[in-house]
Amino acid sequence: MFNNLKSSSISSIFLLIYSFLVFPVTMNFILNNYSILFEWEIFQMSSSSMTFIMILDPISLSFSNTVCLISGCVMMFSSSYMSHDPFLKRFTWLVMLFVLSMNLLVFIPSLPALLLGWDGLGIVSFALVIYYQNMKSLAAGMLTVLANRIGDVMILISIGILVLQGHWVIISMFDFHLSIWVIITVTIAAMTKSAQIPFSSWLPAAMAAPTPVSALVHSSTLVTAGVFLLIRFYPFLSSINGFNTFLLFISVLTLLMAGIGANYENDLKKVIALSTLSQLGVMMMSLGMGAPMLALFHLYTHALFKALLFLCAGSIIHNSANSQDIRSMGQMFIQAPLTISCMNIANLSLCGAPFLSGFYSKDLILEMSLVAPTNSLMVLLIFLATGMTAAYSLRLSFCSLWAPMKNIPFHAKQELDPYINWATTTLTLAAIAGGFMFQSLFLEFNPIPFVMPFMYKMTTIGVILLGFFLAGTFWNPEFQSNEISKYKTFFSTMWFLAPLSAQPLTKMSMLVGTNMMKSVDQGWLEILGGQGTFQVASNLSQMNQKMQMKSFNFFISVMLSMVILNLLCFYWISH
Repeated sequence: MFNNLKSSSISSIFLLIYSFLVFPVTMNFILNNYSILFEWEIFQMSSSSMTFIMILDPISLSFSNTVCLISGCVMMFSSSYMSHDPFLKRFTWLVMLFVLSMNLLVFIPSLPALLLGWDGLGIVSFALVIYYQNMKSLAAGMLTVLANRIGDVMILISIGILVLQGHWVIISMFDFHLSIWVIITVTIAAMTKSAQIPFSSWLPAAMAAPTPVSALVHSSTLVTAGVFLLIRFYPFLSSINGFNTFLLFISVLTLLMAGIGANYENDLKKVIALSTLSQLGVMMMSLGMGAPMLALFHLYTHALFKALLFLCAGSIIHNSANSQDIRSMGQMFIQAPLTISCMNIANLSLCGAPFLSGFYSKDLILEMSLVAPTNSLMVLLIFLATGMTAAYSLRLSFCSLWAPMKNIPFHAKQELDPYINWATTTLTLAAIAGGFMFQSLFLEFNPIPFVMPFMYKMTTIGVILLGFFLAGTFWNPEFQSNEISKYKTFFSTMWFLAPLSAQPLTKMSMLVGTNMMKSVDQGWLEILGGQGTFQVASNLSQMNQKMQMKSFNFFISVMLSMVILNLLCFYWISH
């Protein structure tokens, strides 16, 4: 039986077994609030020591557990989804490297060593985005990797500045005279990885990767790395005035932009990608309001239902003759009831429907925004974006599930694949029960009890229902409004971030780079450096040679006269 297993199935078994084995250890650490720090000193120079540190605490273990559970289900799904791929083994190795990079990032609290996981995520994500080797995938991969390089450089700069502290351990940072620069660099690094404005355009572009990779990238690995870094750094970062305000402003803008953009998008995977962007905005917003553990809670619950949403989307795309356009789908519920039931559960969890996993974290964050001392305009925009979430979720369901059938006739849809059914069912159970379980286990996930008026309590549910109502009212099943208008282009291109991030920036950087190379590297540096020195030396030696050749007799007469002069002096001294 095990001889015929595919590489993806083997990796899936390995990841799921790891997840189940680590689960009791995680429970022990959570309930007893243990933290274990392993430190290996590599070398010490002056007052700065180079160490490799690993941390085992409730956050890192639970994160690793969640990542490996989701990755195991995704690899199980891949066994069917990628079964016709001739390079399945290579795909499996890449995904396993991706999971390993994320685990390194989670377990290492020291910045230089953390680069192993941080850079690993960037490089492997590039390899996975360009997996289908065509020009579109390459363009998306380049945009992804260049956006993430900004974050890598910022981490390197922060490592350089933190030499002044004599250590790089995240958990024992303290305030010093350059701490504001460290805070700026770390925040920018987290913003690039978690695709906050103005680095948002790479996230929908990364949809060029295979669907199982999208499920992994958008749920628990690449995009959550930035949020995780800020959660780890939070006690140090929040020590500066204005950090929370800045993060709240940026996150609410991202949340709003993604929410509006998803309502204008027709690509199934891009709608789900923009929903990821809006949920990342919710996590950053929670950090901005001073609740890092709530952000982590939402990160976990979001990871569970988002992976499920992508797997269901992949199944739908496979069954729609590989079409991703939601306008060409319809009547899916009759043809694939299990997949669509799972997708509806994930969609409701995304909206924050009561007693699904998304409700426990998202509702808590929104209620906290009402109670905490937050700007009223920000609160208004937050709830507007929440209504948008409900609207695009219902639009997605309308178009693909309940619209009139618009796909190819005689195209049978089968739900007989055990790999896909087991993967989606496992994640569905997690998406239903995950939120309640996390809230029951993690004491930090239960903030200080606060009392709210009934109207405040019902605001979130009211906004979600209003979003559903408006989406249902304005939904047009015939899609007559296909004309392209200015505002539609503005919203569907993420406020022109997508076109601006690609050609203009690339052209500008390339032109600047070329001019710098010509004027500085091949110009001034050559004149003042090696070539210039060589030219000056050779000119001097040539002049010397010419002078010696032309004035040969003169030199001989000078030498003879000097010899005679020396002899006369010697004679005069001796007498």
